[in-house]
Amino acid sequence: MQQTTLDHNGDFVRSTDLFDARITVDGGSPWPVEPRRYRLVVSLACPWAHRSLIVRRLLGLEDVISLAVVDPIQDARSWRFTLDPDGRDPVLGIRYLSEAYHAADPSYEGGVSVPAIVDVPSGRLVTNDYHQITLDLATQWQAHHRPGAPDLYPEDLREEIDEVNALVFRDVNNGVYQAGFAQTQQAYERAYERLFRRLDWLTERLARSRYLAGDQITEADVRLFTTLVRFDAVYHGHFKCNREKLSENPVLWAYARDLYQTPGFGDTVDFDHIKRHYHLVHTQLNPSGIVPAGPDLAGWQEPHRRQARGWSGYPARMSG
Repeated sequence: MQQTTLDHNGDFVRSTDLFDARITVDGGSPWPVEPRRYRLVVSLACPWAHRSLIVRRLLGLEDVISLAVVDPIQDARSWRFTLDPDGRDPVLGIRYLSEAYHAADPSYEGGVSVPAIVDVPSGRLVTNDYHQITLDLATQWQAHHRPGAPDLYPEDLREEIDEVNALVFRDVNNGVYQAGFAQTQQAYERAYERLFRRLDWLTERLARSRYLAGDQITEADVRLFTTLVRFDAVYHGHFKCNREKLSENPVLWAYARDLYQTPGFGDTVDFDHIKRHYHLVHTQLNPSGIVPAGPDLAGWQEPHRRQARGWSGYPARMSG
């Protein structure tokens, strides 16, 4: 997650990633694909980091790229390794992720965001480009994927996936933040309307197709899921995205449960980290610091009734 900035209209503006080097297999980058050389740093609370965690699990890269998990609660120096013994990452030996940023650029004074991939031998940050990280895990690390791993970015679907991703990012992934951090009524309502128009569009699309790009899980599903899984727990109330809950939209709720019950999705979700981060870090939105007790999470394991084969679709407003 990144620092909050606003434009002159009171709209939330997401800052640009400054560390966008790529890890490639063809020698076109100073950072080569090399098993066990890199460490992926994530917050379990952060939807942008959650993408990389899901993809790493789906592709079977756990033994190839090691994982560090930061405390969901930041302090003045941002993400910290206080969940580890002695408050240090056991591989990188650092207390704060910012130390890897400064190892890459000693003069850096910007925000510190996750996900981040760090070069273990040098301790330097390689990239925090969350858009590109998952695409490269899918395309540059193929020699190290587990047998039977899904192709999350197939060449014949890339144009469609890219188009869907751009719309979902603008109106949904980033849209909930634009609603939540808006500083004027007009800015909030613009974001709110864009968000729910896009969710309606997604509802119609997913009433006809099991996944966003047909009958297989792709990068597009990963990117949408990390927002949907946080919707009722955080965005509905905390960010005022309250036209309806996810669980009140039968199609999107079934779709989200379908993914949640797929290995790699639900088993990477930590609702405790999610709720504590948003409600304790965003003090301007929740000055009391009270973390909601709900929602009831049992529904995530309910049957989703989205057929594994022979997809025939169903009405956008099916019952149950």
